[in-house]
Amino acid sequence: MGSALQLRTDFMSDNLRKAARVSKDAVQTRPLLALAQIYDGATRGEAARVGGVAVQIVRDWVERFNAYGPEGVLNVETPGKRPKLNDDQRQELRRLVEKGPIPAIYGVVRWRLKNLARWVFRVHRISLMKAPSAAN
Repeated sequence: MGSALQLRTDFMSDNLRKAARVSKDAVQTRPLLALAQIYDGATRGEAARVGGVAVQIVRDWVERFNAYGPEGVLNVETPGKRPKLNDDQRQELRRLVEKGPIPAIYGVVRWRLKNLARWVFRVHRISLMKAPSAAN
């Protein structure tokens, strides 16, 4: 087993505690306080308990903190799955919903999800329907 990844030397525990106090991101305070514990000589396990996470997460925090400073432990949102509809298509759908259906054209008096999904497929050739499950 290798030695623990060392924290950068241009910060001290007091700096991190101050950053935690002034942080506008409540989720950022946990890693800052956990890293401050390490600066004070705590083990990674003790820092993990302070942060309410596993030791591997503390290691991730150390890596991000070493690379980017306190901003590195801000909660970074992952991009997630790419939307099926682009911005223009979503705006077009929004206008359709806000305007409401025209019964003579769409054959419905109110929009249901399956009606809108059908319209999206007919106009944009994008399927929004869930694939049938194997149990059916």
